[in-house]
Amino acid sequence: AGSRRQVTAEQLRARGNALFQAGDHGAALAAYTEALSLSDAAPERAVLHRNRAACYLKLEDYAKAEADATKAIETDGRDVKALFRRSQALQQLGRLDQAVSDLQRCVSLEPRNKAFQEALRALGSSMHEKMKTMSCTDSKVEQMFQILLDPEEEDADKKQKAVQNLIVLAREEAGAEKIFQSDGVRLLTQLLDTAKADLMLAALRTLVGLCSGHRSRTLAILAELGAPRLSAVLGVEHEQVSLAACNLLHVMFDSLKEGLQKDFRGKEDAVVLDSSRDLKLLIKHLLELLVLEGASANGRDNALNLLIKVVPRKSPKETNNSMSLWVIDQGLKKILEVGSTVCGSPGSLPVTENSRMSASVLLSKLYEDLKCDAERENFHHLCEDYVRGWFEGHELLGKLRAIQTVSCLLQGPSDAGNRVLELEGIMDSVLSLCASVCEAHQLVAVEALIHAADKAKRASFITANGVSLLKEIYKHSERDSIRIRALVGLCKLGSAGGTDFSMKQFAEGSTMKLAKQCRKWLCNEAIDTGTRRWAVEGLAYLTFDADVKEEFVEDKAAMQAMFHLAKSEDRSVLYAVASTLVNCTNSYDHEEPDPQMLELAKYAKQHIPEQHPKDKPEFVKRRVRKLLMAGVVSALTCMVKSENPALTNSCRELISRVFLALVEEAEDRGGVVAQGGGKALIPLSLEGTEVGQTKAAQALAKITITSNPEMAFPGERIYEVVRPLVSLLHLQRTGLENFEGLMALTNLAGISERLRQKILKERAVPMIEGYMFEEHELIRLAATECMCNMAMSKEVQELFLAEGSDRLKLMVLYSGEEDEKLRRAASGTLAMLTALHPPICKRIPQVTVHWLEILQALLLSPSAELQHRGAVVVMNMMAAAREVAEQLIASEMLEILSVLAKDKEKP
Repeated sequence: AGSRRQVTAEQLRARGNALFQAGDHGAALAAYTEALSLSDAAPERAVLHRNRAACYLKLEDYAKAEADATKAIETDGRDVKALFRRSQALQQLGRLDQAVSDLQRCVSLEPRNKAFQEALRALGSSMHEKMKTMSCTDSKVEQMFQILLDPEEEDADKKQKAVQNLIVLAREEAGAEKIFQSDGVRLLTQLLDTAKADLMLAALRTLVGLCSGHRSRTLAILAELGAPRLSAVLGVEHEQVSLAACNLLHVMFDSLKEGLQKDFRGKEDAVVLDSSRDLKLLIKHLLELLVLEGASANGRDNALNLLIKVVPRKSPKETNNSMSLWVIDQGLKKILEVGSTVCGSPGSLPVTENSRMSASVLLSKLYEDLKCDAERENFHHLCEDYVRGWFEGHELLGKLRAIQTVSCLLQGPSDAGNRVLELEGIMDSVLSLCASVCEAHQLVAVEALIHAADKAKRASFITANGVSLLKEIYKHSERDSIRIRALVGLCKLGSAGGTDFSMKQFAEGSTMKLAKQCRKWLCNEAIDTGTRRWAVEGLAYLTFDADVKEEFVEDKAAMQAMFHLAKSEDRSVLYAVASTLVNCTNSYDHEEPDPQMLELAKYAKQHIPEQHPKDKPEFVKRRVRKLLMAGVVSALTCMVKSENPALTNSCRELISRVFLALVEEAEDRGGVVAQGGGKALIPLSLEGTEVGQTKAAQALAKITITSNPEMAFPGERIYEVVRPLVSLLHLQRTGLENFEGLMALTNLAGISERLRQKILKERAVPMIEGYMFEEHELIRLAATECMCNMAMSKEVQELFLAEGSDRLKLMVLYSGEEDEKLRRAASGTLAMLTALHPPICKRIPQVTVHWLEILQALLLSPSAELQHRGAVVVMNMMAAAREVAEQLIASEMLEILSVLAKDKEKP
């Protein structure tokens, strides 16, 4: 039994070596790991650990590489391979002094080894540089603080320079550590306390460098500065200072959270509690800032944005949602205080036009982060208590606050909104306040009614009472601000039929009238933007109707007014703009009714959804052109740039849908790229809903296929496009998406080795190979062409020689297929492989008995391109190995070549 176990570990190690040579480092790692589980002998285990270290180095997991190399060295302290690998890992981990001592040991064990000497020299010089910067940094740090904290210092330039130097220094690990060691935190605190904006900014930006990715320093800085001070700086009036404080807090959260996740892996419970206690302390102060009367409106927005970023789980894979539960417990009512603010009422908190929207987004994220009914019930109870608290016994202002809360919840976690709507007396209050003589009160009530109408599927009560009420207000109100909102309510209630042409609650023609009125208001600059935003909300609903779409794209002034609003400060308009554009470009999902069901429906005289004649492709194409001419791309790129909670994932998805519609026609793509569309699509393709990311990736693919990628994505940007394109190859994507992804990657793979390396790193090659077996001939062809360009890479050439792989066989067989394009791609790959990697020539006769007839058929083909590829392959094979050349000469190959050599037509 002993010997049998021995053999298996041996075999696994051999398999690991072969996989490593073939470039499949992940699989090699798995083989070595399995071998370790079967092996007891110390020397053998040491070799396996050393091999695993090599895999981890390739996979860029340096901490594990160091650990494995150390295990090998513990067994044999003279193992130079393990020592060298550990030095490489240590160097990447920034522990240069330890890396040097490992390398010195290597050199003393093998004094003649050039590679060791070279590595030691390179490392020595980078250490020297580091020491040099450290020593001149010492004196610099003290000087800079002296200049900045000296009240007598008048020279503004000198101060400016000192500020820049500090910030730059803090970005480098050595510099950050130096500032920290030189009592820097106390001095930076003094800068913060000067209350001068420029000095505060310098201090905050320097602190960002000190905290970035460094947990222990962050804890020390937090202890020195104190959460109250940080939150006070966030609440200052000065916008830039508040934003810089927001950035610093975000970095601190990330560093502390990083600690949380790392510590869960180790079992150091004490440390875990430590970090989460500090996180909670910071969050507690942020929640208090929300309701602090002295805090600025911007500070309040920044606090909300921070909470959105740091509290909810990043992905459902994380199981722990305790932070959200804690925030709901401690701070839900504080968040509702911002959401229920009635602007202009006595004693209301200072807020911006974005604050209430941000509060809605935060509430929504917290609600989505809950895992069970009990947690959701608790959320509902807290909301209901809060609304009741205002509604009962606080006179009119209390009722307004309660109704504003309902609006805030309906725009966020709408389940909670619907629950509070059903509380006794709320809906009646909304309806009675809609008729109020005071404009501000009427606004609050009408907006609540509209948000309720949004969820009107079950609120038949609203449909019954709301329509007549809103029509009354629309016809008789003196105030445009109220009429616009009433109109939007009517639009929302009227569009319950969605895109279905025959289900309209309004009498024929009134949709057009309403849309005309919306466009008029939209273009009227005398009206404030907050109100004009509602005109876009109206169009977002009315443009379900194709006649409305047609009129809207004819009205250039209205389109440009909408684009102008999309670029304005008020970000809450983003969703409505994006919805309107999705409707105009018909880029929503089309549900195709099942033909059999249609027959049954006719038979049963049921309602059948119909498509409007003006939603046919030629109309859509024309609308896209008009939007492009009016400047839609610059509006969209501006919308994507906004770092704002209003740019929710569903909003990003709408923007991606519009972009995909804009690049449908090849001739429009250049223009979209020139106006910044290519740049905007990259972030859209990397985060958001799965549908949104896919649509953006598909738009990137279309651009990459028909334009010169190096012009469309200049500089480093071209490397960022690779990941989205590779995502189109996943199996759950449609055939068209797979096809376009392959075509786009083919283009990139033909440009440079660095791009091919990036494609390899994104693990695209196994997927490309998979599609070479696809039944659909276009996909199979695209995959083969992509492989042809990838084969210029050394790693890919090695794959064709890997033991037990059919890659080469498939290429040879495809070179004999009927489909001429496929033959061209496959024989082109063979021509390249045989030229760049001669060992492949010897392998070709071994992969299939038909190899000779396939090569002869290429040479006898009517297509000159195929003949040329065939001739190149034969030439490379003749040059590669005597036994192959003999086989070729013994066949009819010589005669065929002689005939072709004389062909004057084909030089």
